[in-house]
Amino acid sequence: MGKQGFDNEKYLQMQSERIKERIAAFGGKLYLEFGGKLFDDYHASRVLPGFKPDSKINMLVQLKDEAEIVIVINASDIEKNKMRSDLGITYDLDVLRLIDAFRGYGLYVGSVCLTRFAGQPSAIAYQKKLESLGLKVYRHYSIPGYPSNIPLIVSDEGYGKNEYIETSRSLVVITAPGPGSGKMATCLSQLYHEYKRGIKAGYAKYETFPIWNIPLKHPVNLAYEAATADLNDVNMIDPFHLEAYGETTINYNRDVEVFPVLRAMFEKIMGECPYKSPTDMGVNMAGYGIVDDEAVRDAAKQEIIRRYYNTMCLKRQGMADDEQILKLELLMNQAGVTPADRPVISAATTKAELTGEPAAAIQLPDGRIITGKTSELLGASSAMLLNTLKVLAGIEDNILLLSPTIIEPIQELKVNHLRNKNPRLHTDEVLIALSICAATDPVAKMALEQLKNLKGSEVHSSVILSHVDMNVFRKLGVNLTCEPNYQNQKLFHQ
Repeated sequence: MGKQGFDNEKYLQMQSERIKERIAAFGGKLYLEFGGKLFDDYHASRVLPGFKPDSKINMLVQLKDEAEIVIVINASDIEKNKMRSDLGITYDLDVLRLIDAFRGYGLYVGSVCLTRFAGQPSAIAYQKKLESLGLKVYRHYSIPGYPSNIPLIVSDEGYGKNEYIETSRSLVVITAPGPGSGKMATCLSQLYHEYKRGIKAGYAKYETFPIWNIPLKHPVNLAYEAATADLNDVNMIDPFHLEAYGETTINYNRDVEVFPVLRAMFEKIMGECPYKSPTDMGVNMAGYGIVDDEAVRDAAKQEIIRRYYNTMCLKRQGMADDEQILKLELLMNQAGVTPADRPVISAATTKAELTGEPAAAIQLPDGRIITGKTSELLGASSAMLLNTLKVLAGIEDNILLLSPTIIEPIQELKVNHLRNKNPRLHTDEVLIALSICAATDPVAKMALEQLKNLKGSEVHSSVILSHVDMNVFRKLGVNLTCEPNYQNQKLFHQ
């Protein structure tokens, strides 16, 4: 565990140079569709150990004098209050989060575009809110027959009806809170308007996965399929690239399927298509950052197992279906892995069987495994966390980091005043209590100082954890999986 397989600095340098080359190739103006996460790309950092979660945004910072950002959001997603499952916030709130984050890096956010706008009341209210905050907002509309009715799409009644987004810099980054937001359509609409105005501009796509220059069934590419099981994306050899150049490259089904339509659109807008294949459209250089193929293979295999367990839990919660599970089982088979290849699973489930109560296990980056069991005072995750901090700090197992005199008043507050039916301390409550003790107890302080050493660890719980515990592990940089079971038989779980 902890082996580096990716050279982040090499990647950043090559990626920024590739984008600059593409800007120059189109005469100085490029609309760049950014797929995936610009911030906190923990999937990439898990499957490419050495990749920094904020690599893409740091690469953009190198181009900040040339770049401006347009954030697009589907008006229907505003109306439906669509959520980002990883952050637990709606897409409309995430747009505000993204704007703040971009500005925090010194990047210029030019505007927000509401795509597929059809007079949705929530979208109108949202536009007013953004404009009251001093943001420029544009509307793009649904086009009947999109994307196949090219004569209508590439006309004044199609893209021509969309509001032209005023931009001022050579690199226009089109990004969004999530998939299905209309990034590509926004780029093409802008190209239509630019060419009508006599302005040369180009389009390119930046998606980290699938990585185009590694094998189709490489675990890193399989892990991408696992991550998008709900979208039913399928990696495939790019047939257009193979025909044009005789080279095998990897893309995914949606880009391959839509390429003939895109090619026809480019020809109608620009007079000719600048690309011979979907792979040509991309600028991703992540494959060149891999320096230890074995390390990234191992990391990606672990990610596939994690995705399988996460989807099993989503199914238990009614948010995934059997088809997704079957796909993930197929991907595990293709990668040659089983749950037995994740050691914390058997450690946690064995502990649960022995105690008859929920249990948890953690595997540290050095390979050591530590468990925790449920008690009257602590939940299994909290017990495991305290046990682990003691091991890392070299504290004897029989020494209590938190005495009952510290825990019991917190339990009384939870049950008698806050009306919480579960008296056991969650991980956040344990860490707050430990930090209070650390002010006067040097042993507790030693334990608290070990929190930074949990990053990159693997945790498994024998039951689905609360959102509170999940968020704590996420913030600590710990990779969590759970058995698809609840601690009790209640119908409502928080």
